[in-house]
Amino acid sequence: MGGGDQSDYGTVFQITPSGALTTLVSFGTNGAYPHAGLAWATDGNFYGTTAFGGANAKGTAFQITPSGTLTTLYSFCAQTKCTDGANPYAALVQATNGDFYGTTEYGGAANVGVVFRLSAGLRPFVKTHPTAGQAGAAVQILGTNLTGATSVMFNGTAAVFKVASSSLITTTVPAGATTGTVQVVTPGRALSNVPFRVLP
Repeated sequence: MGGGDQSDYGTVFQITPSGALTTLVSFGTNGAYPHAGLAWATDGNFYGTTAFGGANAKGTAFQITPSGTLTTLYSFCAQTKCTDGANPYAALVQATNGDFYGTTEYGGAANVGVVFRLSAGLRPFVKTHPTAGQAGAAVQILGTNLTGATSVMFNGTAAVFKVASSSLITTTVPAGATTGTVQVVTPGRALSNVPFRVLP
């Protein structure tokens, strides 16, 4: 990690469109050198990694709330010979199963990095493509374990749909739909995502 005072290890900051900057977290003992950006997750919090620091000095995965409360979720190199990975470098990506995926620069069986999955207990969700459209427009709904879906609703308005695969539903924006959340009901659960904007 190198020397220097704690301010040398990076920050998480918030900046307004007018340029007012607020430092939310200064890294140090809680991780160091966050090289990648943050992932804004479905729970409204941000998730990221530091390349160094943490319990084993090989990097961390963390959650930070919009108000700046930081929680370390994982310290890398917790396993013998860092088989769980060391020094994460790229940003985390949240998949529709709710989990995060990422990579490390070092560690793993050959010490050349790993691809990892991190569960923070977030629920599965669906994602639409596109995120806006007029009534009658074709929409793809991406998700996990969509087989057996029983309904698709655009802000409470039912849509005709087809389950194309376990990860894809095809549908159209139903007449009378309004801007709001798209919901897919599958056996035992209802999945939703950010609002879909219905265009005039």
